Amino acid sequence: MSTAAKTLSFIKLCWKLNLAGAMEFRFSFLITVGTMMINNAVWLFFWWVYFDRFQLVNGWGLNDVMLMWAISAGGFGLLATFFGNVLRLPNLIATGQVDAYLTQPKPVLLNVLASRMHVSAVGDLLFSFLVYFWAGDVSLLGFAKFMLALLISFLIFFGVMLLLGSLAFYLGNTEGLSGMLFDSLVTFTVYPTDIFKGLGKALLFTLIPAGFVSFLPLKLLKASVDVPFLLGALGFAIGISGFAVWFFYRGLGKYTSGNMTGMRM
Repeated sequence: MSTAAKTLSFIKLCWKLNLAGAMEFRFSFLITVGTMMINNAVWLFFWWVYFDRFQLVNGWGLNDVMLMWAISAGGFGLLATFFGNVLRLPNLIATGQVDAYLTQPKPVLLNVLASRMHVSAVGDLLFSFLVYFWAGDVSLLGFAKFMLALLISFLIFFGVMLLLGSLAFYLGNTEGLSGMLFDSLVTFTVYPTDIFKGLGKALLFTLIPAGFVSFLPLKLLKASVDVPFLLGALGFAIGISGFAVWFFYRGLGKYTSGNMTGMRM
């Protein structure tokens, strides 16, 4: 079996064990997932009330906002479901818990990130697809564009969170800072980009790259695709993810062991 096949098999096993662990308490699992879906639905209800009175917001309609929420929730849901430890990375680094992963013959980053699942994120992911099938173009092409939008959203969330988490290699425990900055990113991905002007809008495509996520319903999911924007968003997503991986491994060279002993399968 090739190295790539072994790595893929290992990741699939991690995901299987994460799901099995979450499903051990099924009632709690269902309540957590359902609560997250209801939480997201409440926000969309407020938007529905708003659009019931005002039909457009700078060219955005209710369907556009619903798909924006679907893409944002779906991208985050993919990240936290399959690579949930990225949200705990600053704490893992600062407390020396990375030690347990360094002793195993697996890619360190994949091993760290894939070893945990956030149950509530499953609710985000399910909510994303429910909203898409309700408000989106359910044709084969429409679904392919939606999946591409989810991929871009996932890569941007992944890159930003990995960068923020890896700061702990350089600055110590940055859990509070990382959480605050990531919350800012998530917040701005669920508001129509066109309500911001000037410097604020520029920041949403640079320092806080939420604009690439929130703009996707208008630029990718419409009948006429904005190809330059799509290529720019995809290039940015791949670029920030690649840079974040490099930044993590560069920081890993500075990592000081916490002399912790632990065992993982």
